[in-house]
Amino acid sequence: MAHTDKGGTHCGKPTAIRALRREVPSVVALLAAEDDFAAMRAYTSFAFDDHPRYLRRMEALLRALTSQGVHTTVALFDPVAYEEYCAHTRLDPDTPASRSRYTAEVASTGATVVYEGQPIDQLLPRLIALAEERATWEYASAVLARAGDCGGCGCGDGTGRAAFDRAAAALRAVLDAAGPGLHHLVCSVPVDGTPLAAAVHATVRRPAAPPTLAEPGALVFRTVLACGIATGSPGGIVLRTSLPGAPDTVRGWALRDGWPRPLSEAEVFTAYCTDARTGEPIPPEHGVEYRAGLPLPRSEGEAG
Repeated sequence: MAHTDKGGTHCGKPTAIRALRREVPSVVALLAAEDDFAAMRAYTSFAFDDHPRYLRRMEALLRALTSQGVHTTVALFDPVAYEEYCAHTRLDPDTPASRSRYTAEVASTGATVVYEGQPIDQLLPRLIALAEERATWEYASAVLARAGDCGGCGCGDGTGRAAFDRAAAALRAVLDAAGPGLHHLVCSVPVDGTPLAAAVHATVRRPAAPPTLAEPGALVFRTVLACGIATGSPGGIVLRTSLPGAPDTVRGWALRDGWPRPLSEAEVFTAYCTDARTGEPIPPEHGVEYRAGLPLPRSEGEAG
């Protein structure tokens, strides 16, 4: 009978289309910040007027797509970048079609998160963090690309590539010295008045074992550290280590002459317990031990 034929009759087409829909991935770009949402309200074709309600509806859309078996990724929608995109591509910014094209562009070049049913108040911080991490990497990469003389850091040929190789060696040296544990590392470097910071998680399961590093955080970490080496800027590394049945320990190093030099216990305490933006003291964490940084021997290729 016609109503039971799923292959080619008119009655079967909706079912076939729904099946095909599950084969097509979706991309959703979110306006995470209130001011970004307000900027989009200048376009008459933008149908929302309340940011919290907008986020609830976007969450409902994401859940609906997931319930249909559609693979969905989420990106950030940047109104400033959108305006520039439309100007460059000569698109009318006040149309849903232009917003869709920009969303597709962002998904192919920007930071995205796979939607797996998480609440939107958990999704947005992760998405923002990834976007900031990518922006840091792009800025730091540009600094390395134009790096010339390293200001006497001893990198050899003075190129960004050499600085990156030295940063990778320094990261390995820190983790070798730290030994087994769950490690959280933060690198901070001011470059041309711009503070750059990167964080990475690493796991070392046994002495002398190679670390397991979380990407892309490790790449961003190396790149930021390389910026400090290539430009001769001051910088620092803070390492927090967790081991079962033991208090967390915090150690630190300062970037000097192109290599991390250990801080004293007092310097580590001061660095970790000071607000980087305001300079105000921060109360020390209960159950955390502040220890001096460990000496980091250079490999033969890093001597100098």
